[in-house]
Amino acid sequence: MNQRFDVVIVGGGVMGCATAFFLASDPAFGGTVAVIERDPSYATASSALSASSIRQQFSTPANIALSRFGLAFLQDATRHLSVDGEAVDLGLRTPGYLYLATPAGEPILRQNHAIQRACDVPVALLTPDELSARFPWLSTDGIVLGSLGLEGEGWFDGYGLMQAFRRKARSMGVTFLAGEAAGMDVRDGAVTAVTLTDGTRLECGVAVNAAGPRARLVAAMAGVELPVSARKRCVFVFDCRQELPGCPLVIDPSGVWFRPEGKSFICGAPPPADRDPDTLDLAVEHDLFAEILWPALAARVPAFEAVKVTGAWAGHYEYNDVDQNAVIGPHPEVRNLLFANGFSGHGLQQAPGVGRGLAERIVYGEYRTLDLAPFAYERLAEGRPLRELNVI
Repeated sequence: MNQRFDVVIVGGGVMGCATAFFLASDPAFGGTVAVIERDPSYATASSALSASSIRQQFSTPANIALSRFGLAFLQDATRHLSVDGEAVDLGLRTPGYLYLATPAGEPILRQNHAIQRACDVPVALLTPDELSARFPWLSTDGIVLGSLGLEGEGWFDGYGLMQAFRRKARSMGVTFLAGEAAGMDVRDGAVTAVTLTDGTRLECGVAVNAAGPRARLVAAMAGVELPVSARKRCVFVFDCRQELPGCPLVIDPSGVWFRPEGKSFICGAPPPADRDPDTLDLAVEHDLFAEILWPALAARVPAFEAVKVTGAWAGHYEYNDVDQNAVIGPHPEVRNLLFANGFSGHGLQQAPGVGRGLAERIVYGEYRTLDLAPFAYERLAEGRPLRELNVI
């Protein structure tokens, strides 16, 4: 069966849904959009399995701008995404992010701070004494400096955001198809159709790769190399008897992070390099908590010496192997193939800005709201990495 759409988006997670929403919202577009999602239940979707946090403490101005746009969007979600007058509550909480640094990490923390302040990010550097005064439950052993976001950082309902984008896009005429991309027809430097595993052929004027952890596989269908891996990240839920007043999302120098989640806490950490393959597996590696996370948690928060793990899950980072930054926009040779890939853990918070940018690129041929040119594919081919130092 053949169908025709102006834009075909491969991947119905938050990036695909956001792009579809912004296209349908633009009065200058007026075209047809199809979103292909291989798992309409979203049981293994990265958007559903993320810790769903938002921050401004990045090391690159372009990432800061994307997340600030995302924050403003989340704060006004009902106006943007309401259907039939229903309120959109994304549970946004903003207690901040707290990055902790040892003497070895202090120069990078100060360098990042200078970039953030130049972008008007409300962030403060705190000495160990100031950290202890503000967070008496925190051990500052080995810490020389902390960077605390003073506003606009925290966490939210990421799955709720994805579903709100999807619901709103559908109400505006976007077609959502349950299926899996199997190939792309490319002629004269352009994608002419996306084929599905059931034989359906979707002719298109523009194709968007929003395939999350499968982004590399989708790019290869068009004969394009994309250095994006599927990296598994395990998140653990645990209880603590003692309350931690004012607890932000804390990033320990070890790489372990934790934050409140209701009356409990959640935590995670990048696994050791020899345990971080490109994989679509989502089995929880429970030994990581005892071997890596708990020792760091107990050393940083004495109250965490006695905790009880009550749950765990695993999700995917779509990890840019080159510079841990997103690849956004068209391919230089397959000109109507656009990327929204490789966010390396900060995709949910940046989905509104990316969706807006891709829609503008499709409709107007240029970015208008945000300059997403630093994320262009060309930087990879030309050996100009845009390295993000604050990857959690």
